[in-house]
Amino acid sequence: MFGLKAEGKHQSSETLVILGGNSNPSLVNEIADFLSARPAEVTCGRFPEGEIRVQIRENIRGKDVFIVQSTCTPPNDNIMELLILIDAAKRASAMRITAVLPFFGYARQDRKDKPRVPIAAKLVANLITKAGADRVLTMDLHAGQIQGFFDIPVDHLYSISIIGEYLLRKNLSNVCVVTPDIGGTRMARAYSKLLSAPLAIVDKRREDATKTQVVNIIGSVEGKNVLITDDLISTGGSLVEAARALKEAGALDVYAAVVHPVLAGPAVERLENSAIKELIVTNSIPMTGEKKSAKVVQLSVAPLLAEAIYRIHRNESISVLFSDVGVEA
Repeated sequence: MFGLKAEGKHQSSETLVILGGNSNPSLVNEIADFLSARPAEVTCGRFPEGEIRVQIRENIRGKDVFIVQSTCTPPNDNIMELLILIDAAKRASAMRITAVLPFFGYARQDRKDKPRVPIAAKLVANLITKAGADRVLTMDLHAGQIQGFFDIPVDHLYSISIIGEYLLRKNLSNVCVVTPDIGGTRMARAYSKLLSAPLAIVDKRREDATKTQVVNIIGSVEGKNVLITDDLISTGGSLVEAARALKEAGALDVYAAVVHPVLAGPAVERLENSAIKELIVTNSIPMTGEKKSAKVVQLSVAPLLAEAIYRIHRNESISVLFSDVGVEA
């Protein structure tokens, strides 16, 4: 696999435990399979009044526990499940608890950009730490500085090693990599290096939480196939508007590589009616029936997460996973 140093499956040790909540059970199973392990048996349900009920149904005393839970829709339920799972593992005398967050919810609320608003990403980081997590493993954060919100070690993975392999197999010609905002320039530059392609930037103005207006395109896209890179797609307004502006600027086919498929509200309908030819996403968030589209290609990040878990368990470096793709973990 491109960017990953190890090949094939790993034989996990008896002290490594993988468990998860209800947010993404298929990803939990894939990770465990890559590690030649079995997910720990967990009851994660509800009491009649709606309270979350958790029980880890096997002995994890003295074990190295990795709790896999994307804080995706419904985010509040999944965050509470994560916190309660961490507390259960702590009270079961786990040796070390790593919260594995393929998708970190509330990440867009990472600063005070308006008067009297919270920094919810910091609040969630505090909750995870106070619940008893010893370490966090996450992927493609909306803002890299969120790592500093935690007072425990954070390992930050990048899915470019997965998506990049797929793009190289497609062998796209005459490509220009485009970032839909200035904040995504660093990752877009990594894709630009990977594909030996020029870089362009969409200069946009956000009108509200779901609407944006493209003001300018920095760089030339005329006569080129373009690849838009971003960390997540929510309602799809920004991505669809960027694709429209790129086509008007003379771009040929428009592809998008977006890590986390939140796909809320009218996102799928907008995508279907957009100029985007193909949307490449990962399974950091599960694709339910209403999210599915013929334009969407979903790639698994289980090998990447499993490799990182294996290396953390063995106290080995994970930065070597990205030495070929221009980013550092």
